[in-house]
Amino acid sequence: MLLIELFSDYIFNKKDLREYVELRKDINERGEFNDQMLIRIQENLERFKEEDSETLELMYKTLDEYVKNNRGIVIEYPINFARAILSLYKNNGKTPRNIYENYENGLNHHSYDG
Repeated sequence: MLLIELFSDYIFNKKDLREYVELRKDINERGEFNDQMLIRIQENLERFKEEDSETLELMYKTLDEYVKNNRGIVIEYPINFARAILSLYKNNGKTPRNIYENYENGLNHHSYDG
């Protein structure tokens, strides 16, 4: 299994990314995120779920819409989702709801696989 396929499985199926960090050590490929970033993404997901589970579920529904609409580069869907989650709680003045709205607005951008 390719690293991106494994990563996608963990994102789409809401698996703990700390397990992914361990599994990927046996795969000789370079990933988009380093171990610390992946652990921060997992911690942000857990915090998001605790503080605003409704908006987190909207994020996952939007991720499903990206897949369903098949817009953009398919391998980017879980990466972009993770980037949005990574941007949470950075003292940038953005709330989890702002992050969700920005992520959802991406559905309006039309780009296609080449």
